[in-house]
Amino acid sequence: MIGRFAPTPSGYLHPGNLLCAMLAYLSVRAQGGRFSLRIEDLDKARCPRHLVTQAIQDLEFLGITWDFPILYQSERQEIYQAAFDLLRTRAEIYPCFCSRADLHASLAPNRGDTVFLYPGTCRHLGEAEIAERRKGKRPAYRIHVPDTTVAFHDRIVGPFSASLADTSGDFILMRADGVFAYNLAVVVDDALTGVTEVVRGNDILTSTPCQIYLQDLLGYERPEYAHIPLLVDEHGERLAKRNQVISLAGLLKLHTREEIIGALAYACGLLPENRPATLEALIPLFRWSAIANSDFHLPAGFLPAASSM
Repeated sequence: MIGRFAPTPSGYLHPGNLLCAMLAYLSVRAQGGRFSLRIEDLDKARCPRHLVTQAIQDLEFLGITWDFPILYQSERQEIYQAAFDLLRTRAEIYPCFCSRADLHASLAPNRGDTVFLYPGTCRHLGEAEIAERRKGKRPAYRIHVPDTTVAFHDRIVGPFSASLADTSGDFILMRADGVFAYNLAVVVDDALTGVTEVVRGNDILTSTPCQIYLQDLLGYERPEYAHIPLLVDEHGERLAKRNQVISLAGLLKLHTREEIIGALAYACGLLPENRPATLEALIPLFRWSAIANSDFHLPAGFLPAASSM
């Protein structure tokens, strides 16, 4: 089996990222498999080189190793283009001129401030209208999804199914600036690098049916999935880059490497108590059945007070 960790280094890795990397790594090593590291830097402007370098160094410091050369998505545009071109022969892909402001102003249902169920506004544009709109704006490209339900079994969530038409709508494959979308790139990379197990946060769970739909269109094998609960602080607040959660360098001012690993293992249920640990010592203990299916809570006092962050 082949597993992977695929960070988007638009900020420093925070404890939630580190825990996801740990679980992906431990699962692979416990099964005698191989591990890969992929840097999801499709948007290079958001992923400066110093953050990429720091992410790699953080993982190495924790003791995570990989068995293949590091893969950088920013270097694989031709590969994604080939998959995009193949999809155009197997599904309806159409230009979309809608802006985020247009979607906010529309009556389309949405799943939060940034995730919209696209109503198909541009799906039926004629060639003449498309040509006219191109004069003022470069379009994104969406794939028209059928009214079908995609089902799979997740190692944490269990059985999961979702209607493509009702949960995603026609989703983007290429942004208006020419950057390929996450859903396309991740499907292509996982398939072409032989990934058989995907471990990631459950905030991505609802995107998985879209990815399975693309896998089926492209003739790719489906990996096993484990969508882990999000890591929260002792007060139940979600950890995220936008909240400027402390980095590994900051954590090391308070804890040793072994204390960090042990606290993360305790937070997810892998250890029954909060104690120092190493990744090597955790490998024989790893079982997916031991991982909690609710928010992972960091131990009290693990993060510094907000005033010192």
